[in-house]
Amino acid sequence: MRSSTFSSAADRWLRTLGCFAVLFALTGVCAHAASCLRGVNIAGAEFGGPEAKYGEGYIYPSDSTLDWAAARSMTAIRLPFRWERLQPQLFGEFDPAELARLQVTVQAATSRGLMVVLDLHNYAEYGGDRIGNGVVGADAFGDFWRRLTPYFAANDRVVLGLMNEPADITAKTWFAAAQAGLNAIREAGSDQLVLVPGTIWTGASHWFDPQEGGSNAEHAVTIRDPKDNFAFEVHQYLDEDYSGTHDSCPRAGDAIDALKQVAAWMKEYGYRGFVGEFGGTGSPDCLQGLENMARYLNGDSETWIGWTAWAAGDWWGNYPLSLQPADGQERPQMEILAPFMDVDSAPAQCE
Repeated sequence: MRSSTFSSAADRWLRTLGCFAVLFALTGVCAHAASCLRGVNIAGAEFGGPEAKYGEGYIYPSDSTLDWAAARSMTAIRLPFRWERLQPQLFGEFDPAELARLQVTVQAATSRGLMVVLDLHNYAEYGGDRIGNGVVGADAFGDFWRRLTPYFAANDRVVLGLMNEPADITAKTWFAAAQAGLNAIREAGSDQLVLVPGTIWTGASHWFDPQEGGSNAEHAVTIRDPKDNFAFEVHQYLDEDYSGTHDSCPRAGDAIDALKQVAAWMKEYGYRGFVGEFGGTGSPDCLQGLENMARYLNGDSETWIGWTAWAAGDWWGNYPLSLQPADGQERPQMEILAPFMDVDSAPAQCE
């Protein structure tokens, strides 16, 4: 646990040393595997509503897509999935078929040498009910992670992402729930890296925004981890309102500035960060923005342990931000990002 008696520089040194000791002594994962998570989201398992049928309304990544990811020198993928499908009732048992799909996919990815970020893709809600509204409490969130963790705790290539893009929830309420989830993971016996997002869709551009009860930055500092092995997750798109829903990226420079501001905050407190989503279309300004963002993140690997761009996936079709190959051809966004995914080509950035 971080102590206020340490300077931020000493805190970061101890944090890094401890992480490397765990990696080498306990897990056998090479050092750059956990400090250089570079790859893509592979979407599909979060598609459709809670009642969608597998293979019709949602799908997990195919072997061919995982082969593609591994062949592109990625070190990691982020794997979105839905809470309600895995746990059909709060505090209830997991659905065996859905759990098996998740386990098979994780094993298939890690056997290809990829790290897997498990991404609970629920926006801080369950079945339409927001965490903290009286129906879904922090205890339910903790129960979910307490049940899920043992299935993956022995896999040293798994990273646990607490929640995708909490929205319409105050930072005060969210970070209390995040602490409950983190506590549950540790109580279940996991030493794995945990990713803790912020509110307002975890946007870096919103990290310091005033909220009722305090901003993300004000409440994030309350997080405590007995294993001291967590990072804050942020997302940052490059378009006009940072939503990733427009064809051009006129605010790419502002997006990078937002990441730099969060990085300065993390350096002050001795934290680490992970960019779980960023992306753009194939327009020239988006492509330039993607290149600039990847270069910046790789260049500050002391602070940013990695990133996963949005998004690949077997069912994207003509989605403008798709990174999935089309008719055997790479998307222009992947041609830009691919050189920045190859850790071995720039090992000094990952030491």
